[in-house]
Amino acid sequence: MKLLKTYLDRCVQCGACMSACSKAWAKEDSPELSRVRVKTVTGMADIRVCDQCGGCIAVCPSLALSRDKDGVVRIDRKKCTSCLMCVGFCPSASMFFSDRIPSPYKCVACGICVRVCPEGALEIIDTGKEG
Repeated sequence: MKLLKTYLDRCVQCGACMSACSKAWAKEDSPELSRVRVKTVTGMADIRVCDQCGGCIAVCPSLALSRDKDGVVRIDRKKCTSCLMCVGFCPSASMFFSDRIPSPYKCVACGICVRVCPEGALEIIDTGKEG
């Protein structure tokens, strides 16, 4: 299973990952539209990103969520009704929604953020396990 691994101790909270992600996927530079969220919690970095646990798949009433061949959870936008069950259920709070995007969105382990992180705080790994 492919996923984005985070190293909180390396993150300098520069926001480069969020900028690159939102530009790539939402076509604008906006942290609220990024699939990776970096916040400061008690002075330390907190990175919210999907760990591909798949818990959201079971709660989706329209069967819009499934795993691809790499084990990454994907949203079928044609099936999604934007009921937001997945957003409310996500144990890592990394399924996001904005009224500017018609359906929920999440990290798909594309690696765009990894390439721009100046400190190596993000890495795409393959766990070798099936989802």
